[in-house]
Amino acid sequence: MAGGGFTDSGPNRKNYEGGITFFVVFTCLVGATGGLIFGYDIGISGGVTSMDIFLKRFFPSVYKKESKEVGHESAYCKFDSHLLQLFTSSLYLAALVACFFASAVTKTFGRRISMFIGGLTFLVGSLLNGFAQNVLMLIIGRVFLGIGVGFCNQSVPVYLSEMAPARLRGALNMCFQMATTIGILAANLINYGTSSIKGHLGWRLSLGLAAVPAVMVTIGGLILPDSPNSLIDRGKRQEARRMLQKIRGIENVDEEFQDLIEASDASKKVDNSWKNIMLPKNRPQLIMAMLIPSFQQLTGINVIMFYAPVLFKTLGFGDDAALMSSVITGGVNVLATLVSIFSVDKVGRRALFLQGGVQMFICQVLTAIFIARTYGTTGQGAFSQGSADFVVFLICAYVAAFAWSWGPLGWLVPSEIFPLETRSAGQAITVIFNMIFTFIIAQCFLTMLCYMKFGLFLFFSGFVVIMTIFIYFFLPETKNVPIEEMYAVWKAHWFWGKYIPDEVLGSYAKNIQLQSST
Repeated sequence: MAGGGFTDSGPNRKNYEGGITFFVVFTCLVGATGGLIFGYDIGISGGVTSMDIFLKRFFPSVYKKESKEVGHESAYCKFDSHLLQLFTSSLYLAALVACFFASAVTKTFGRRISMFIGGLTFLVGSLLNGFAQNVLMLIIGRVFLGIGVGFCNQSVPVYLSEMAPARLRGALNMCFQMATTIGILAANLINYGTSSIKGHLGWRLSLGLAAVPAVMVTIGGLILPDSPNSLIDRGKRQEARRMLQKIRGIENVDEEFQDLIEASDASKKVDNSWKNIMLPKNRPQLIMAMLIPSFQQLTGINVIMFYAPVLFKTLGFGDDAALMSSVITGGVNVLATLVSIFSVDKVGRRALFLQGGVQMFICQVLTAIFIARTYGTTGQGAFSQGSADFVVFLICAYVAAFAWSWGPLGWLVPSEIFPLETRSAGQAITVIFNMIFTFIIAQCFLTMLCYMKFGLFLFFSGFVVIMTIFIYFFLPETKNVPIEEMYAVWKAHWFWGKYIPDEVLGSYAKNIQLQSST
């Protein structure tokens, strides 16, 4: 099989003692609230930028085009404005820069301190946006929001992967993505409600209510315990043992604790994690940390999530209909993420990646065809009620496919494949590449829509084909594999195995290799 790697049963699976405790579930759920701030921002910006009163105050040139006060605009170009796109994309540029600092904080002071910093800076940004008087104040607020997103996206997936037992690591890690989708849905519902409020109070409430998830994350960063991995890495071994006993619900954690100790000792021999991550033995993980988050954004999902109301208005939906359509897609996003949570540790990562890719491709191509039939290349025309409903259905089916595949897995897989000595740097690289491509798409989408028209959906569908093929051939299955024994997965792979020397394999991995050879 192209993927190679471990099977999920028999001698190839290592089972540590211990069960699923309420404590570990609780800590993972609280930790996952870091996804709320990311999701809330994704959902809120598109709705606010579709509100006429917001556009009239901060982006009057866009308001004139959108309200047809000037000329006869193509439907594709109504919202084309670099300044409007900067309002959305500035957050992700700030998150990109913050990742470099977040990596050092996460490694030196622990995962929960990074969460606390992320929640606090996001709170500052939400207040600045809620009370904004001009575009500069809006952008500065977005920068603070971006710092918060950068710190939380760096620390939360790693924290969840380290706290969860191997057999439930996928489901518990995906709580981050679940929180993200809940944040998006909450933002869509708030936008729908505040759009009917007269005056400027509506958009101020939409932006200012980001303070609610920010406070939740800030408090979470104060009350959560550090993961055993982080405690060991900082020399607190007895505290780490007690924490491991608490989250596993048993006294005898010797086997798992010893594996964590060995991984920590190996990591301390590495002077520079950023230099170490470039070594051949870490090449598979490095490639995945670069390509998976890049591909995640090149699915085109943020065309929908950032600009859903704007996109639906572009396609001829009224103000309320556009916001309601985005609420529908947000609801589908939440429900489909639940599918992934309950299936990822049973069917595996690869199956979800591949199925989601095929479904997204079909939906994007059909959406392009329907838009082309309605607007052609001129941008003039209008959807019939039946066609409009079908386009909403296609977009919902596309969102569902992303939500149970590339959405959660784009964070899960990179967070679970790195050894301890490069884990913080690896997660930083994941967030950096995610934010680079998120920034590019957020900054360019409305202009790309104006020039590429319906072909924009075909553009993204081409990347979906490429990344689905990449997953089929180059990503091994990682379900149920202990996080400290992940090198064995790469050693067993048909392509990556040549980069992994025998001496980096743990005792478990060497035993598996011996069994395979005999």
